[in-house]
Amino acid sequence: MLKRFLVLLAAVTLLFASPAHAAAWTSSAPDDMWFDRGYIVHNNMWNASGYKVSQTIRADSYKRWQVTATADNKARDGAVKTYPNVHKDYHNWSTGHEPRVRAFRKIRSSFAGRGPRVGIYNVGYDIWLNGVPGNREIMIWTENYRQVPAGRVVARGLKWSNRTWKLYATSDNRYLAFVPDRPMFKGTLPIRGMLGYLIRQGRVPANSTLGQICYGVEIVSTGGKPATFKFTDFSISTARR
Repeated sequence: MLKRFLVLLAAVTLLFASPAHAAAWTSSAPDDMWFDRGYIVHNNMWNASGYKVSQTIRADSYKRWQVTATADNKARDGAVKTYPNVHKDYHNWSTGHEPRVRAFRKIRSSFAGRGPRVGIYNVGYDIWLNGVPGNREIMIWTENYRQVPAGRVVARGLKWSNRTWKLYATSDNRYLAFVPDRPMFKGTLPIRGMLGYLIRQGRVPANSTLGQICYGVEIVSTGGKPATFKFTDFSISTARR
């Protein structure tokens, strides 16, 4: 009798158990956004038109989210199709005002995220200066899988966050990308220091303003099959002068 009771109790427990965990926000709509405590999770599919691409984003919070995408590089053009990301706006969309980079004593960001090591992609920061989009796009790659930045290498041996970095730049310095010597799946980056270096080198105007800081994944290809990219931490801390 006791055994039958325990079996029945187990069945009742399963029947009334909590359903499987559901994300706070899910979307497959291009450019859909979810606002969470001053941050924005963005299903950014800015260049998907003309390609066969699907993408679904799920977020528990701005710190914990993932995206499952399907894309390929059959056109052989190496084009980035999407950039799902979490970001913080410094651009005031009502007035157009942005704070100057030099007004910040500190801009630091912690992160954690990685890709599935298939296809072609890079996980990284995308920082817009002097507008969104502006006249300077600064990328900080944290994981690179078979991807190459635009431009050419203009500096080597740069040291930040226990990594050695190369700097890529286009001829007009409108696109600049820091690439580490080995992947960073989690860590903290001294963004103000990296921007300060670019200003001192004359690649970014000294009076530049900060528009937006994003962290996500630029997807070129997933090999034509669904692949999931997971992000488990993100934050930005700043201090003004």
